[in-house]
Amino acid sequence: MDRRDFLKAVGLTAGVSGAGALLAACNANEQSGGAGTVTVSSGGTLYVLYDVTSQRLDPAKSSSLAITTSGLIHRRLTAWTTSADAPATVVPDLATDTGRASADGKTWTYTLKPGLKMSDGTPITSAEIKYGIERSFDAAFSGGLGYHKTLLDGGSSYTGPFKGGDLASIETPDPQTIVFHLARPYGDWPWIVSMPAFAPVPKGKGTDANYDSSPIASGPYQVASLTKGVEIRLTRNPNWDAKTDLARTGLPDEIVYQLGQDSGVIAQRLLASSGNDAFGFGASFVNPAQLAQIRTSPAAKNQLVTSKSGALAYLALNVRRGPLANLKVRQAFQYAIDKTAFQIATAGNADLAGPVASTLITQGITGREEFDLYPAPPNGDVAKAKQLLAEAGFPNGIENLDFPVSTANNRADLAQALQAALQRAGIQTKLRPLDDDAWTAIATGNDDNAYDLTLSSWQPDFPSANSNIQPLFGTSEIGNGGYNLSRYSVPEVDALITQAQGTVDPAAAGKLWAQADRRILQDAPVVPLIYTRNSFLHGSKVGDFVIGEFPAYPNYLQLGLAK
Repeated sequence: MDRRDFLKAVGLTAGVSGAGALLAACNANEQSGGAGTVTVSSGGTLYVLYDVTSQRLDPAKSSSLAITTSGLIHRRLTAWTTSADAPATVVPDLATDTGRASADGKTWTYTLKPGLKMSDGTPITSAEIKYGIERSFDAAFSGGLGYHKTLLDGGSSYTGPFKGGDLASIETPDPQTIVFHLARPYGDWPWIVSMPAFAPVPKGKGTDANYDSSPIASGPYQVASLTKGVEIRLTRNPNWDAKTDLARTGLPDEIVYQLGQDSGVIAQRLLASSGNDAFGFGASFVNPAQLAQIRTSPAAKNQLVTSKSGALAYLALNVRRGPLANLKVRQAFQYAIDKTAFQIATAGNADLAGPVASTLITQGITGREEFDLYPAPPNGDVAKAKQLLAEAGFPNGIENLDFPVSTANNRADLAQALQAALQRAGIQTKLRPLDDDAWTAIATGNDDNAYDLTLSSWQPDFPSANSNIQPLFGTSEIGNGGYNLSRYSVPEVDALITQAQGTVDPAAAGKLWAQADRRILQDAPVVPLIYTRNSFLHGSKVGDFVIGEFPAYPNYLQLGLAK
């Protein structure tokens, strides 16, 4: 399982940001109708202002969500459509449908749309899809989302096309047909084939690292120039056919990424919307400190967009260590935590941070059920926590729980808010600040006794509860770089995960995932804290800038500009 929490996704790594209080004041997600309306048309140059210095453009190396950068350049078998008031849906992209499953859910067949070509004129056939996927198994081109590597039959031992030849579990019986044979039933396969690795690559291309800066495009844009750390310029792919594409509008003539920008300066530029900045947007979250200032700007009413929800921030309790092996102790944590204090530490007030969490499946995911097994006021129930500790045999509380926390961004401050709340109930923790690499090594390593509790956040890679539950609570994700930080292993839950993953019908699978959510929380291996909100700024001439129910990002593929 690839790391999907702080570094890549949403939440605490870039500064948990969001503006719940601004939902009314800033007309979040209302630019396409109302006071902030921008009428878009074809043409112009869209500017993407980014505080990072690089982007992975090789589809095998990319962890980009289907609606962000990689999706502008690369099409896949399926794609996502998003809207402000409905869950994301999977739609056909290069394929004619979202996949046809065998009765046992282990074989998936796709037929490609006819007449599609890549930017260099290469016809898009099943051979280009197969080769592109096989490339992602080669160690030299690793780093992207890797769900398919263990799902495809034989994938766990496959080393890529350059050393391992063909992967037999991907069949191409004719140029328009591709068949996948999985190692086990997997109902979410239509979401998996929307990931970057399922983009076509002409056979024989992409044999060296240079492909990352000059990939062959199948989407509406191709790389015209790339200056490392400074700029990426995308121009139209003349072979892209809008009539075949349900996910992308391809409205701007060019898209220019300005890299390595200061996040504070980005906000100032976009609010001023002078010159080209009127046609730009910030690809990074607006941080909490900036939000307080931005609220006072008249421009913020129409240029600040906030997600309804986002990543789950949570406190992981190591169920294999000391007092935390006791269920009543873990239940005491559920009541001892002051979630309001955590919200304030996150973004200054509760509304800015995001809503209090009580479930593991994040908002905006189909099949999610709302429930609260440990009802308490947002600031906790200290008396109930002390009662549970006494019942567990700790009437005088617990001392010296080891609490490692990454020093990245403000995570240490957030951990202090949790530490203070726990202390009210007699739970004493010892914070252990670590740099992010050291924290990752401990939290995802193989030593079950390396810590007692830790703070984390999780944003699913695709809109299924599968991506909420299995990476954090499956036994297979303990250690070895996995993110089961609670070291939680329950055969009943593993069986539910396997059953839900193998269920092809999304509604039936959703009920199983909701059942798993509730079953896991009965064991209280984590304390759900908040669903973090994210806020983004755009220039005054950018339209269709909407954040869907999932993910908590604007859909780059739909943006347009006013003339």
